[in-house]
Amino acid sequence: MARTETEIDWTECELIERIPGKVSGRPIVRGTRILPDAIVNSYDMGESIDDLQEGFPALSAAQIKRLIEFAHARREQHNP
Repeated sequence: MARTETEIDWTECELIERIPGKVSGRPIVRGTRILPDAIVNSYDMGESIDDLQEGFPALSAAQIKRLIEFAHARREQHNP
């Protein structure tokens, strides 16, 4: 089941940056314009790591897995 209702605080994830004026200052994957929530939400809705890597070729499978692990750990902290 998708758990998109919880907003993730990405500030402590090493893969994320915020740049004023780039994608409205929203959290993005470092060096890209990719929103990490898009990756995590797609995964939660059933897309595989391979599918995500095809859709986001600028990211490695390891980066995608890290984003998902980070988001799920944060959600568990807020929704034990």
